[in-house]
Amino acid sequence: MNILIKSAKILDTKSDFHNTVQDILVEDGLITKIGSHLKNPNAYTEIAFKDLHISQGWFDSSVCFGEPGFEERETIENGIKTAALSGFTAVALNPNTNPIIDTSTDVSYLKSKGVNKAVKLLPIGALTKGSKGIDLAELYDMKNAGATAFYDYKKPISNPNLLKIALQYASNFNGLVCSYPQENKIAGLGVMNENVTSTSLGLKGNPDLAEELQIARDLFLLEYTGGKLHIPTISTAKGVALIREAKAKKLDVSCSVAVHNLYFTDESLTHFDTNFKVKPPLRTLDDITALIDGLKDGTIDMVTSDHNPLDIELKKIEFDHAEYGTIGLESAFGALLQKFTLKKTIEILTRGKQRFGASENPIKIGGKINATLFNPALKYSFSKAHIHSKSYNAIFMDETLKGEVYGVIANNTLVLK
Repeated sequence: MNILIKSAKILDTKSDFHNTVQDILVEDGLITKIGSHLKNPNAYTEIAFKDLHISQGWFDSSVCFGEPGFEERETIENGIKTAALSGFTAVALNPNTNPIIDTSTDVSYLKSKGVNKAVKLLPIGALTKGSKGIDLAELYDMKNAGATAFYDYKKPISNPNLLKIALQYASNFNGLVCSYPQENKIAGLGVMNENVTSTSLGLKGNPDLAEELQIARDLFLLEYTGGKLHIPTISTAKGVALIREAKAKKLDVSCSVAVHNLYFTDESLTHFDTNFKVKPPLRTLDDITALIDGLKDGTIDMVTSDHNPLDIELKKIEFDHAEYGTIGLESAFGALLQKFTLKKTIEILTRGKQRFGASENPIKIGGKINATLFNPALKYSFSKAHIHSKSYNAIFMDETLKGEVYGVIANNTLVLK
């Protein structure tokens, strides 16, 4: 792949050209020249867009693509295309498929589907067989096959001894164990945040306590066992405080937050729109403030779109019976830019790579090109026209967002809108 990128503002604090407008010459997937007004004697393809900005490729630590088993929701091929057109060059792929990804063969299958693509697929293997929370899955074999972490997607490990054993065992091969933060006996049948809003709507509530008890338990176990723990999609102020305390103790813990939990409160559910039925539930403005503060001070390591395509039959039903989840890859950049500065947004979108085994590629001469192209200025109302997924369960539908992604250049592959 040989291209010349024209007049791009480089946003990469690890690059000598950070915050400058440059031309970038790419030959065979490597950056060979960076400078002003580079010539193009070999008539390479030129890339020029309005208000073009470029950064290191973005990373998402939690996406679902459906395949195998739920191809009507999303296929891996279209999921990769969606991620690329949304600016992501690496995604950690959840194991909530049919069958569940819980063997080395399953992981190898996913890896094979991502070969020679612009977006690097990082398969997450199930922590337990069938994600049933009873017996550990083939963690070591999956790690050798290329699994980047182990997680029963959105299913808490109710047995503390099982999590203890998982942390101890995975530490032998530097495995990353993920534990969904919810105590099911406290959450009960709650379908939204337990608060005055849930009472007024007549919907069963899922209290903050359900998340906080589980986080506290998991952190005690981590302190006892050692190992590496990731707590995905936290949503409460107390949860942030607990993880901040754990990091002060030098525990090897990381965590993420879903972008919609930074944006919407539980009051968004007043119209019973099932696109707002997510897990963990939308919380309060105080929680959002604490989550944003946690991102700013590094307590929260990364933001995820928590992209989960679901077909219409699973969403267009009574609220209590609708499935949890929203798509989010396409709206993640635009939503973050409404909450953070451009500099902070790009920093957030490029966090977490090392934790999940994705490489960092600074924009420098001689380095591999792994980059996202975008325009941060455009404002628009998010609509179906902006969706590349096969499913349309979008929590950000009709929201005013900011920033347009042009595409990505990675793995010697160019994907543009």
